[in-house]
Amino acid sequence: MKVLFLAAEAAPFVKVGGLGDVAGSLPPALAALGHDVRLMIPGYGAIDWARFRPQPAGAFEVPHSGGSEPGRIWEAESDVPVWLLTGPPIPTDRGIYSTSIAEDARKFLFFSLGALSACRALGFRPDVIHANDWHTGPAVYRLATVGRSDPFFRDTASLYTIHNLPYTGRGAGPYLAEYGLAAKPALALLPEWARDSLLGLGLVTANVLTTVSPTYAREIHPPEGGHGLERTLRALRDRLHGVLNGIDVRAWDPATDPALRERFDSVTLERRAVNRAALAEEAGLVADPDAFLLGMVSRLDSQKGFDIALPVLSGWLESGGQLVALGSGDPAIERGLAELELRFPGRASVRLRFDPPYSRRIYGGADGILIPSRYEPCGLTQMLAMRYGAVPIARRTGGLADTIIDVGDPDGTGVLFDGYDTISLAHALDRALRVYAQRKSWIELQRRGMEKDFSWDRSAAQYESLYREARRYRGDAAG
Repeated sequence: MKVLFLAAEAAPFVKVGGLGDVAGSLPPALAALGHDVRLMIPGYGAIDWARFRPQPAGAFEVPHSGGSEPGRIWEAESDVPVWLLTGPPIPTDRGIYSTSIAEDARKFLFFSLGALSACRALGFRPDVIHANDWHTGPAVYRLATVGRSDPFFRDTASLYTIHNLPYTGRGAGPYLAEYGLAAKPALALLPEWARDSLLGLGLVTANVLTTVSPTYAREIHPPEGGHGLERTLRALRDRLHGVLNGIDVRAWDPATDPALRERFDSVTLERRAVNRAALAEEAGLVADPDAFLLGMVSRLDSQKGFDIALPVLSGWLESGGQLVALGSGDPAIERGLAELELRFPGRASVRLRFDPPYSRRIYGGADGILIPSRYEPCGLTQMLAMRYGAVPIARRTGGLADTIIDVGDPDGTGVLFDGYDTISLAHALDRALRVYAQRKSWIELQRRGMEKDFSWDRSAAQYESLYREARRYRGDAAG
């Protein structure tokens, strides 16, 4: 099949969150199954153009009430062909996402609609468009409406992946009108507040819907997980599937990772102690090989569970534990973590920034990784942690529940807890400490986690099957 993969970000070109990892890893896995996959992202100024050296590949126009907006297509070499779209609404000197819906709506409307125009300009007629998150909802919507009568796209099906439901691109109504996306009857499936959201456009018009883990697909049906869209999702449940994300096991391999002081695998796990000592030294912690070195690598926002984590971490440090934390985001959470470092010098180290090499050293050196998420659609942190021998201590939700086996069960790979409260989290840390004190049991826990297969192979095969389902659905609808 010919597949066009649309995303707002993709590693290694530009990455803000987990979406960038998925868009960088899944297309090559699909191509390995024999499909002709093209990745398309906005051509931001933030991309290192000198490094990737994209070449001009074509031009297109996007209809707009103020006159057609011109765009250009640039092709870069990667594991699959990558097309970067540039044009007036796509920033050349700013970040990827804005706090202004006016800027983001125009940017992603131009990108989404431009992607369809670019396909025509390049003569690439996809069998399936795989669109991701709210940024690409307009492409799915246009395909389902105008595309039905367009000979070029008449047979093109759509699959739409929800990575994080609360992010909807809400309030885009005036900008939808500018780009000619008038309301259609299908939008009646949405609550009124969501009918001007970019997510809503894709949600109700995609041939097939997916989320990034089976458990999250179930969690978004009741009100507590549906964020106001639960009735819509229940109405669409027959076309909604949960497909677990994977990781790029070539890029994330402790046996070859140059960021680590000592490379290792599950057979040579004893070498990992060198990385633990090196991490403690780099972080400015006192040398204490008997202390449990707890790591956190996270975007700092309320979803990630910091309201229950901060009080518990204080007690953890008071009782002799150590902490290495990396991330940035909510200023209040940043202050809370910084205060821990001030209160516990030599026991807590906090770096409030985005630092990929340092994150690898945390995964490769920390004893455990804390992931107390309020909800977690999939999460990659736990998979990376296990791959590098750091035991995840996580709340049983979303993809965390799908990827971690509790230490109390056969073949355990981590420590899970259920309640979203400080008592449940503190109890989970106590359980981890008890196992940590039994060195043989802890090493077996690490080794089982390292030997889990989190590659994209299985997920890519599931998407291949769902692409065929989307094409059948498109054919039935057209008929």
